[in-house]
Amino acid sequence: MPNEKNPEAFALRIAEALEQLAGVTKEELTRRGGLARDGDHLVLELLGKAYSISWPDLAVRKPDGGACPDHLRVLFLDYLCQGDGSPPTGKWVGYQELPDGAFYRQAFQGYSGDRLVRELGGDAESFCRAAEAVGGERFEMGDAGYVFQVLPNIPLAIVWWAGDDEFPANATVLFDEIAGRYLPTDGLALLGSMLCSALRKVAG
Repeated sequence: MPNEKNPEAFALRIAEALEQLAGVTKEELTRRGGLARDGDHLVLELLGKAYSISWPDLAVRKPDGGACPDHLRVLFLDYLCQGDGSPPTGKWVGYQELPDGAFYRQAFQGYSGDRLVRELGGDAESFCRAAEAVGGERFEMGDAGYVFQVLPNIPLAIVWWAGDDEFPANATVLFDEIAGRYLPTDGLALLGSMLCSALRKVAG
């Protein structure tokens, strides 16, 4: 994902995606991404918030009607370019198992799970309350595990391990094994970061 301080890089990536998607029908885009339809617009939900995508120009509007920031438009266009309509399998993989993920795994863990634990004071109950407030569904893994529908065909999970005298609390973001069919690894990192940010915001 380009750096937000480099608008030229975003513009180039958007132009490349629009070229790749030129001529793709609304029906095919709907199938690829598991989208909804609202008249001539496509509707894509990100963390439960509906973004409107016009067709055929594929301009994106936020839920409040405002223009979508470039980094999110890149994310959505990548999702539509790369997505193949595959349903999630329920098999979870770590960031290090994504393409090129092993190299960036430590950095990703630092700004996702580690920051979440730090800002929640290592408190599992705070994590559970925040997870349920943003629509997470409990599943059996770790001391507390939740699945979140981040994009229509990309669920993410967060597994929380309570700390003890020997080890500090830990939280890890997991990806369904089909996630790489929909987004490049940098886009999946952005999704994980956004999910953890939403949880921190709800937890206060």
